Amino acid sequence: MIALRLDHVTFSHPGGLKLENLSWALQAGQKLGLVGPNGSGKSTVLQLLTGDLTPDDGFVIGAKGATVGYLPQEINFAKGQTILTEAMTASSRIAEIDQALQRVEASLADPTVYNSETRLTEVLNQQADLLNQYEEAGGLKYENTVKATLRQLGFSKEEFGLSTSTLSGGQKKMLMLVKLVINRPSVLLLDEPDNHLDLAGKNRLEQFIHQYEGAVVIVSHDRYMLDEVATGIVELAGGKFEFYTGSYSAYVTEKELRQLRQAQMYAAQQKEIAQLEAAIARFELWARLVVDERHIKQARNKRRQIDRMDKVDKPTEQQSMRLRLNGWRGSDKVLEVTDLLKAFEENIVLAGLNLTLWHKERVGLIGANGTGKSVFFRCVTGQEIPTDGIIKIGPSVKMGIYTQEHESLDYGKNLVETVRDIKSMYEHEAIAFLGKFQFPYQKALYQTVGSLSGGERSRLQMALLMLQEPNFLLLDEPTNNIDIQSAEVLEMALNEFNGTVLVISHDRYFLDKVVDKVVELDPNQGDLVEYLGGYTDYLAEQS
Repeated sequence: MIALRLDHVTFSHPGGLKLENLSWALQAGQKLGLVGPNGSGKSTVLQLLTGDLTPDDGFVIGAKGATVGYLPQEINFAKGQTILTEAMTASSRIAEIDQALQRVEASLADPTVYNSETRLTEVLNQQADLLNQYEEAGGLKYENTVKATLRQLGFSKEEFGLSTSTLSGGQKKMLMLVKLVINRPSVLLLDEPDNHLDLAGKNRLEQFIHQYEGAVVIVSHDRYMLDEVATGIVELAGGKFEFYTGSYSAYVTEKELRQLRQAQMYAAQQKEIAQLEAAIARFELWARLVVDERHIKQARNKRRQIDRMDKVDKPTEQQSMRLRLNGWRGSDKVLEVTDLLKAFEENIVLAGLNLTLWHKERVGLIGANGTGKSVFFRCVTGQEIPTDGIIKIGPSVKMGIYTQEHESLDYGKNLVETVRDIKSMYEHEAIAFLGKFQFPYQKALYQTVGSLSGGERSRLQMALLMLQEPNFLLLDEPTNNIDIQSAEVLEMALNEFNGTVLVISHDRYFLDKVVDKVVELDPNQGDLVEYLGGYTDYLAEQS
């Protein structure tokens, strides 16, 4: 049964995005990943499916009675709400009845009501009617359902009273998801729901998607999550869909095979066309020399043969940034941390941490949100002064730092100025260099860093790392905000890097590709616990 369908949809965005003749039938209960480069239109497709955007041509058709829940990238809640009170607004019908009941209860305290038998009877009848409506709408079980859903998606009972203004970006997404699923829509459209979630949060989200009875479309750059939950992949590139069956890994393999087959078919067809063109030229030459109508007809027949061909498109490679991190050999012992303690007033964040890194090690630092991973980084880089303990950096070590929130960037400067601050070069050289990271001329020269998207700032930071030529990289969530293709370029560059890498990441696929040791910041043990191998090896140790 089809839950939702795009039927030959065309949509043009003022920014230049063009989606043309898109068709897609989403089956009830399917779990699909929607992937594609940044800017390819994935969020636009979700908004077309929800009806938030209207196509220029074509139709968006939902099954009779189908409902859609949409989780956007950016979430904002009304001020003054707690986690529980915000979640309770999920059902507009129940919230409306509840507000009406509150008004009725307030009127019962009005002397003009309780001193008038007629008026009092009217208000009591109204209250009874609202209570019946409340019960019919499921209101008696509603609060328990809300609380159970909150717990399922990671909110403890003790957190229900917290203000929504205190929530992280990842927690806001989970609270919005709670509000969506309470109404059990037949289709869930999730736009990067895993952004800023820690590993435990991602695992909870995966389990939820597995158990959800309705259809789910998830836009995510987390390849591990797509492997875990997706039964099919829809790729959006160049304004067109390509459909694949199976997990993300199956999609990667099948895509490579399709591209290889297309390249072979294109080459074979081009060879055939070249032979036909040569024959046409030969027949046309003979026709001119001997003025023979038979040769003219033969040339026309060959031309028709070419025209009737079902042309194979030339394989196109998606453009990606060109990143090369050279590095160089410095000290054998790159970093030595001994009994590191960091406290803010009476709040101890890091308690007696120990870590030693050697040349060419690739180490992934993991741990739940709030355990102090970024604080540890800032202590190592000198941005924070340790309360106690010793941090030693090797004498021949040059650090290159990638910050999660892009704090190292000057938002007021344009891109060319930013690059030339790192390395002296002519303007045209800076523009050419930025072009390697997918920044066109106009953007490189005239846009400020502050006007860039999160993904563009991430690429800019990587460009600056390349110019700095460090031999010790400290990377805080480098794959946040970048598309999968850019993440793959980064992985390749790090694997070829002649230096040491210490990276904070919740990207499990990335950790498996890059690191040879996982270090977990475990507050229960009060230290860094080391595991050899990537994330999959770490996971095996936990089971």
